Amino acid sequence: MSSPAPTPAAAPAPNPARKKALAAVASVVAVAGLAYGAYWALVLNHYETTDNAYVQGNVVQVTPQIGGTVLAIQAEDTDHVKAGQVLVRLDPADAKVALEQAEAQLAQTVREVRTLYANNRVSQAQVALRSADLARAKAELTRIQEDVDRRQPLVATGAVGREEFQHVSAQLTAARATVAAAESALQAAREQQAASQSLTEGTTPEQHPSVLRAAARVREAALAVQRTDLVAPVEGYVARRNVQLGQRVQAGAPMMSVIALDQVWVEANFKESQLARLRLEQPVELTADVYGKKVVYHGVVEGLGAGTGAAFALLPAQNATGNWIKVVQRVPVRVRLDPKELAEHPLRVGLSMEARVDVAREDGKVLSDASHAVGALNGAERDTR
Repeated sequence: MSSPAPTPAAAPAPNPARKKALAAVASVVAVAGLAYGAYWALVLNHYETTDNAYVQGNVVQVTPQIGGTVLAIQAEDTDHVKAGQVLVRLDPADAKVALEQAEAQLAQTVREVRTLYANNRVSQAQVALRSADLARAKAELTRIQEDVDRRQPLVATGAVGREEFQHVSAQLTAARATVAAAESALQAAREQQAASQSLTEGTTPEQHPSVLRAAARVREAALAVQRTDLVAPVEGYVARRNVQLGQRVQAGAPMMSVIALDQVWVEANFKESQLARLRLEQPVELTADVYGKKVVYHGVVEGLGAGTGAAFALLPAQNATGNWIKVVQRVPVRVRLDPKELAEHPLRVGLSMEARVDVAREDGKVLSDASHAVGALNGAERDTR
């Protein structure tokens, strides 16, 4: 006899409180999603951020233009120096001796050039003298020629002796030779005058090439004396001083660097996918790790790099090889900082930053069409050596 069939289990009673809790959670999630979507559309969508940003500045090297021995060092690392302040002094003895030699050579050259102009006057006098000798010789030749012409018809009649006629004829030959010699002497004097004038033609003693060359050597030697004092090219702070007293330095050897911390900027490296809406003059907010979130710097986009970092790398990527993996590239973006904020919270070259660019304003240019004067940091040209 078969056993009776089991009765089905009763269905659990619905829990109204659980349904309300799930509905509340779903509502909270939906509201949070809508709020985040609205926040992204209204706020986050208007910013591009990166933490790949670093402080950059002009690191101006102080290098000598002449070789010499270091006599004094008047600046140390971290010292603040003014533009034109002497940083290093080299031994000026050799340069001063060279200057004295150049000045003596200039004086000797001036005397030699004056002698050239005096020789011009002497050569002119020689030409005049030779011209007078030629005129006198021609006059004598004319007189003797007339004597010969008068006596020649009288020889046949016996009025003039043959011996006397021969004597006058010999004088005529000698007179002709004297005229030829005077002409040659005059020609030689004129050639000498031309040669002398070619050394001074078209110039004055002050503008003679020899004098100008000697004067240039004096200026060069004077510059060498002046360059024994190495001055700060810009106002800033000394860094990487690597010169010692008594050291023999060569021209062009780096001795120290000067960094103008009041003129630094930030180089923010954005991904290539973030560049579509970046424009010049867009506002940027930046924070530095050295100060934390409590200090916020304000700047503007000053320029976008002309190439990615990989394009200028020492060993650029060889994308034509078989094993190729796409890597998102980054492009440097230059950000100009507020000078007042820099004065209140100074930055150092190389510090890391976080940058957030407001890309809501898209009426600016993508590439700059203006140049920036890097050399005129202080508004005046200075000898940077």
